[in-house]
Order: sequence, then structure tokens, then C-alpha cells
Amino acid sequence: MSDVGTDPDLPARLAEGMRRSVLSFPLTPFAEDGSFAPEAFEAHLEHQLAAGPGAVFVGCGTGEFFSLGLDEFGDAVATAVRRVGGSVPVVAGAGHGTPLAVEFARVAREAGADALLLLPPYLIGGTQTGLVEHTRAVAEAAGLPVIVYQRAQALYEPETLARIARIPGVIGFKDGIGDLDRMQRLVRAVPEGLLFFNGTPTAELQARSYAAIGVPAYSSAVHAFAPEIATAFFHALRAGDTAATDALLDGFFIPWVRLRDRGPGYSVSLVKAVARTRAAAIGADVGPVRAPLSAPGPAHLEEAERLLDAGLDLAARLARR
Repeated sequence: MSDVGTDPDLPARLAEGMRRSVLSFPLTPFAEDGSFAPEAFEAHLEHQLAAGPGAVFVGCGTGEFFSLGLDEFGDAVATAVRRVGGSVPVVAGAGHGTPLAVEFARVAREAGADALLLLPPYLIGGTQTGLVEHTRAVAEAAGLPVIVYQRAQALYEPETLARIARIPGVIGFKDGIGDLDRMQRLVRAVPEGLLFFNGTPTAELQARSYAAIGVPAYSSAVHAFAPEIATAFFHALRAGDTAATDALLDGFFIPWVRLRDRGPGYSVSLVKAVARTRAAAIGADVGPVRAPLSAPGPAHLEEAERLLDAGLDLAARLARR
């Protein structure tokens, strides 16, 4: 495992950010005509940064990477790099098949990203050897540190991850599956130093369990629309405040997941719809989702808003204790 890129301290900076705070996965704002909205993105990033995330991951799953063209992806990464100003690392998504993933990686590097999150290949599952070669091709072409993302058709065996960890530039591994048995075997298979984090769709539900196997860091989709709730949970978890984490799980996160599971694509579209209702509070209207996603129906949005109000109230009460 070795470093790639212009910042040899990046793995250490990421590790420190993962220890002290939640990882932010901002939304990608679109105007009503569907075009990328850079001013709204800057305002959204302002609100994300004010909550003190450990790193900002741009154009990934929550940021609708799957619907972005190369040019607007580059604009989004460049906007984030400019606004973040080096205060925390900026990690950009890259994905699809190998040739397109390489192109996205090159655009991210040219836009100033610090590292890449390598999303699962499009549509088809590959062999373990194929996953190694896919990662190698992107890492070599990008010239940036790479975090590999396990999800959907990209499932890594321990022996495979051990091979991938030796590819120059591979610095981390994000798990979006939630199989703790598999994850423990993966953690034990690689040399100390590879950065692991929990990236399941609502990572807070499994945060305790991941921490127990040596993976305390996690990303939070909730941070995109309610960083107050996400950071309240993070700090309670780090403090060992079981009463607070239980209250947040029961009062917000578990009912949120039940609602999220009631619609296809709600892990993104529900998040974005609720963020739009908070436009005044977060300083930006992040706009609609792009097809094939669509906005949740009125009943589900009303339920989401009730949960949001309850979660914000609970986070505020915990902060006053």
C-alpha cells in the first residue's frame, strides 16, 4: 500500500478527519431545468462545512454520480475544491466501466480533488481478478489516492482486498453491504494502515457494531440535510453515551430507515426532498433529482418532515443537557 498524488499527508489527514467527525456526502444541486447549479452547491457546502465534517465526498451516491456527465461532474468537483479551500480533504466519485471510471478519475484530478471513491462497476459483477484489475487501471490512470467501495455487484474476498491493498495509491475501503462477518474478515486480511469506514445507507444503525470490529468511522446521508442530527449521534457514540444514541435511534434513525425502505431510490430522493424543505435553514435549494429517480409522494414527504422535526428537537434537547 503506497500513496499517490500531490499530498503525501492525505491518508493521515483523512484518518484524523474520520476520528473526529462524520464524513459528509453532499447533494448535487440542480436547477429546475435540470442543469447543475454551482451557486446552490456552494451554499449547500457552506452549511455542510459549518458542521465540521471530517471530509467531503463529492459526486458520489448521495450526490447522484450515476446521473452526471463528465463536464458537470468536473464543475461540481472544482466548485467543492474551491469552496472547501483545503480545510478538509475533498474526495470525488469515479465509476461505471473501467474506461469511463478512468475518465471520471482524470477529470477529478484536473479539478483538484484530493482522492477518489471508486464506486462499483456498472451493471455486471466481475471476478475477483477482474475487480483487482479494474482498481489497478483506475488508480494508475488517476494518479490520486483511491478508496474502494464494496457494494452491490462489487463484493471483495479477503484475499482480493489483500491484493488490492498492495496497489500503489489504494488507501481505503468503504463498506456498503453491512455483512459484519465479511467485514471482520476483510479488516483482518490487510496490513494495518488501510482506512476502513462504514458506508451502509443509514450507517448510524450499524455504527456500534462496526466500531466493535475496529471500524469506528462512518459516512452519514442524514448529514446532507440535518447535520445537527448526524453530529449529535456521532458525538454521543464517541462519548459512549448509550442513552443519547438509543434516543436518537428510536426517535429518528430507525423510523427514518423504515420510511426510506418504502420507495425505490429513497436513499437519495427522500434525502434530497427533505433537504429542499430546509432550503431556508441550509441556505440553498438543492433542486430536484434526475431521472430515473423521482420525488417521493406527498404522504411520504410529510412523514419525513415530521421525523425531521422530531430529530432536530431531540438533537437540540441533547445539546442542552
